[in-house]
Amino acid sequence: MKTRIEHDSIGAVEVPETALWGAQTQRAVNNFPISGRTMPPAFIQALAQVKKACAQANAALGYLPQEKVLAIATACDAIIEGKHDTQFPVDIFQTGSGTSTNMNINEVISNLAKRQGISLHPNDDVNMSQSSNDTIPTAIHVAATTLLHNTLLPALDHLCSTLNRKAEEVGHIVKTGRTHLMDAMPVTLKQELDAWHAQLHEVKSRLESTSARLTKLPQGGTAVGTGINADPAFGPKVAEYLSQQLALPFFPMENYFVGISSQDTALELSGQLNVLSAVLMKIANDLRWMNSGPLAGLSEIQLPALQPGSSIMPGKVNPVIPEAVAMVAAQLTGNHAAITVGAQSGNFQLNVMLPMIAANLLDSLQLAGNALRVLADKAISGFSVNEAHLKKALDANPILVTALNRVVGYELGAQIAKTAYAQQRPVLEVALEMTDLDEATLKRLLNPEKLTRGGTPTAE
Repeated sequence: MKTRIEHDSIGAVEVPETALWGAQTQRAVNNFPISGRTMPPAFIQALAQVKKACAQANAALGYLPQEKVLAIATACDAIIEGKHDTQFPVDIFQTGSGTSTNMNINEVISNLAKRQGISLHPNDDVNMSQSSNDTIPTAIHVAATTLLHNTLLPALDHLCSTLNRKAEEVGHIVKTGRTHLMDAMPVTLKQELDAWHAQLHEVKSRLESTSARLTKLPQGGTAVGTGINADPAFGPKVAEYLSQQLALPFFPMENYFVGISSQDTALELSGQLNVLSAVLMKIANDLRWMNSGPLAGLSEIQLPALQPGSSIMPGKVNPVIPEAVAMVAAQLTGNHAAITVGAQSGNFQLNVMLPMIAANLLDSLQLAGNALRVLADKAISGFSVNEAHLKKALDANPILVTALNRVVGYELGAQIAKTAYAQQRPVLEVALEMTDLDEATLKRLLNPEKLTRGGTPTAE
């Protein structure tokens, strides 16, 4: 590979001849051959948005000439469009402030400007009024806000709408409820689907609450939070330009020290995603149980047959979408554990696990958004219900005797249920023999559909 010589404050270093990055990026590439994983494109694009807004703010405050602002903005727009994704080779596991990634984008922007005939210094011009210590945390908030509003929340809405449509389609069907995986009182499919919908709606409310803190940015605090080398109006100006660029409301933090030394809001967002992971795991496992069989399982529903399920057992079809979603849920929980440790790593005036926090948080947002849509489109919307099987199991369910508690008492109810279990007979038939209630009254009291409405059944 042909190389060129670049210089930084330490000295000379060889850089690939065609690379847009410079000496500091190359040192990071040499120093951190750890995972082979680079910062997510969503983060790099958000960082470019921040650099563009910073240049515009510096120009508005009279510190940067217009031709340099235009060169920075043009370079940033190309990065935002994904034209230079290969020019960001620094490993996620790098310096904890993300300085290497910050300098990577500064150098790329400078070299892109050089192609336009504009001379930019990576530190003096592109990084003017900034530090890695406030720019990287700002980019975390900008990237997370963008993914939250443009990817995850729309996907949540899509799954909720799909659940609503499915509840209208099959919601009237009554089935045996289950507690401890054992037969319990009857429920409707609408009640079951509505419970999932309510969980997801609560997750959305939690995410929207967190968003109010996520849109607050530490840009302007520079190195430690004091704002050294930055105009006091710089942070508010950057937030103003970012709001215009992304059509999302951004604001300066009330206390820059908090945004630089901690990652509390990133942790809060990850915590809400961890709640979502629990909801997704519950829905995925419910679907797997309901689909189990088709002969030796519950066989309540049939999920769409998407692919052969076995390399050795012909005709086997597996619940692949719920399984994939369950794995996503597990990954979200794992990412949250890492982010939790990362958020604890604010030593004095700087958190030193910023790149790892950024990568895992954005990974969780993207994974969750994708999983929600796949679950909606390839599992929820297309499953069919085995109504005859549900009715057969429901009619034979001795737990229906619970409805007689207020009429015949718990003890006699237990005897009726045990007899029905032991003799494999319908509970109505056994209750006719063991109580003085007539058949019409028992049919009314034991009507599964009426039992889904709650309340207190009486003999009258």
